[in-house]
Amino acid sequence: MLTHRNQQDGQRRVNVYCRVTLALSLLVLTCGIAHAETPDEAAIRGVLNSQVAAWNRGDVVTFMQGYRDSPTTTFVGKTIQHGYANILARYQKIYAGKDKMGQLTFTDLEVHQLDAHFATVTGRYHLARSAAAGGDTQGIFSLVFQESEGGWKIILDHTS
Repeated sequence: MLTHRNQQDGQRRVNVYCRVTLALSLLVLTCGIAHAETPDEAAIRGVLNSQVAAWNRGDVVTFMQGYRDSPTTTFVGKTIQHGYANILARYQKIYAGKDKMGQLTFTDLEVHQLDAHFATVTGRYHLARSAAAGGDTQGIFSLVFQESEGGWKIILDHTS
């Protein structure tokens, strides 16, 4: 009788173990699927990562390669700037030199693909700078990306 009861207890433990293992496996699989990144989302995040790296090197020209080189590219901040050349000139004027550029980080990035050729990105930025260079600053941004022959490029940047 003791042996039969021990077998039943052992079988119950195995059943519980199997159920817990199955539940955890399904949870991990579901989380993996929910956070799976499409190739387009990965490419867009790659553009943003390249921009951060260029910015932190003090290289505004390379940072701007994330924007579409077009007269219709638009930056909205305290003012509205139209055109790649005007946006580049704005960055070069405001952030003249590596000290004024500081160290850029993006957080809370959310990429939403609208269709095969357009996507939006929202997030937060933080710029760490010395007091002499203007001090730290932070804010939020929304971007519209367009895919073209040159890859994913920003066509509209609203930063505040």
